Formats: sequence, structure tokens, C-alpha cells
Amino acid sequence: MSKHEPHEEYAGPATIAAGDTIVEVEADLRGRFEPIDGRFHWYGRLSASPALDELGSGATVSVTTEHGSAQGRLSDVDPWGRLRLTGLGRPPF
Repeated sequence: MSKHEPHEEYAGPATIAAGDTIVEVEADLRGRFEPIDGRFHWYGRLSASPALDELGSGATVSVTTEHGSAQGRLSDVDPWGRLRLTGLGRPPF
């Protein structure tokens, strides 16, 4: 894999930003190229955070890791309070 192609997974620290809200979390993210639509789909979970809970499901956020930044969308909460994060295109990892 060249340095210009996205990796397929990432586990580590991430910064989530939406408006004036900035939250440091642990992220567990994965991704794959989808040949049907020709795009890279990435997704995963963010560690539980009351500040993310306030943003809520459906919020568009900026996700930054040591590898880059991307826009994603928050969605459902699992039984452990972790929000799901999804995105299309170049991932933040």
C-alpha cells in the first residue's frame, strides 16, 4: 500500500470537533473500498463521552488523528455508551 492510499484500520486517540465542541476520545475505526460505488467507506466506534452525547446522533463532525482529518457523522450508541462514526472518502487514518 502506498503512503497515499488509505489504511484499512486505526485504533488510537482522535479529536472530534463540531462547532465550539472539541472532544478527545479513543477511536476504533475500520474502512474498505466499495467497488459498487467506487468510494472508500470508513466506520467505527468512539469511546463514551458526555460531550459527544450532547452532539447526538446525526451530528456531522470533524475527526482528526495523527494521520489526518476527515468529516464524519455520528450515529447510534451501543450498550457501552460508544457512538458509531461513519464517513466516505479519504479517512482520518
